[in-house]
Amino acid sequence: MAKHLNLSMRAIALGAILAWSTSAVFAQSAANYPEKPVKVIIPFPPGGTLDKVGRMLALKVSEQLGQNFVVENRPGGNGIIGADVVAKANPDGYTLLFNASTFVTAPLTMKSVPYKVQSDFTPVGLVASAPLSIAIGNKLGVSDVKGLLTAIKANPGKFNFAVGSIGSAGHLCTVKLEQAANSQIAIVPYKGTGPAMTDLVGGQIEGFIDPLLGSVQFHKNGQLKVVGVTSAKRVPNLPDVPTVSETIPDFQCASWYGLWGPAKLPTDFVQKLNAAMNKALAGDMRERLIADGIVPGGGSAADFAKFQADDIVTSGKIIAEKKITLE
Repeated sequence: MAKHLNLSMRAIALGAILAWSTSAVFAQSAANYPEKPVKVIIPFPPGGTLDKVGRMLALKVSEQLGQNFVVENRPGGNGIIGADVVAKANPDGYTLLFNASTFVTAPLTMKSVPYKVQSDFTPVGLVASAPLSIAIGNKLGVSDVKGLLTAIKANPGKFNFAVGSIGSAGHLCTVKLEQAANSQIAIVPYKGTGPAMTDLVGGQIEGFIDPLLGSVQFHKNGQLKVVGVTSAKRVPNLPDVPTVSETIPDFQCASWYGLWGPAKLPTDFVQKLNAAMNKALAGDMRERLIADGIVPGGGSAADFAKFQADDIVTSGKIIAEKKITLE
C-alpha cells in the first residue's frame, strides 16, 4: 500500500514538473515571438486597397517586432483559397490572414465553404475601414449621383457594374444603389479590384463601387468620374466630391480590413500582435491611411470579434433578402 502510494506521489510530482516545464517553455516562446519570419496571407491579387493596407501594416509590425512579416498573395475562389490555408495552419503565430470584410460576408453567399469564419479563426484586430466610391466611366455622360439614379432607372439592367468579389462591401453597396434607383443593375464579377478598374477606365463596364483609394487617382487624372463617396462626411483627399447621402439620405457603406490567425492562436500571441497593430495605427501609418481616405481602426481583439459578429448579422440580412449567391 505504502509502495503504491509512493509511486502515485512520484507520478503526481513528475506530472507537475512536466506541466511546469511545458508552461515555462510556452511562456518563453510567447515572450520571444516571433523568432522567425511570419507569413501574412492576402487572399486576393496585388494592386488593390486590401493589398496596399496589408503591406503597410506588415512593414510597420515587422519594424516593431524585429522579424519580417512577409505578404503572400493567394487569390482564388472569391478569397476562399487563401483563407483556407490559414484555417488549416498550425496556431503558432507564423501564418496569419489579412483580409477585407468580404471574408465574413462571402461565405454567406456560398453553398459550401471549407471553414467556419467564427470558429476556425482567431480575430486579432480591426485595422481600418474604407468608405467606398461610386466610380463611373466617362462614356456614361453622368456627372452626379442624381443623374446616375435617373440613368439607371431609365435603363434597367443595361448598366454593367463590376464587383471585386461576390458578397463584398462593394457588391452589397451596389445592391443598395439599385434599391435607391428602384431599378436593376447588371452585376459583373471580377477576380479582384485591379482588373475591374482597368475595364472601367477602358469603357468595358459602366460603373464600379469599391474603396476610394482604388479610384481616386483615375478620377484626378480625368480617366473616370467619382460621383459620390459613401462616408458620412466628405473625405479630405476629394473634398469637392459629395457624399452619396447628400442625395440619398442615410446612404453609407464601407469596406473594412482586419488581421486573423488560425483557431486556438494562444492569447499571449494575440495580445502581442494586437499591441503591435495598435502601435502602428497610432504612428505615421495613421496619417498615411487618412491621406488616402481610409479610417484607421484599432481596439482589442475582443472588440474586433464583436464587430465581426455584428457585421455578419447586418450583411446577412441583405444577402438573404436579395438572394445573393455565388454559383
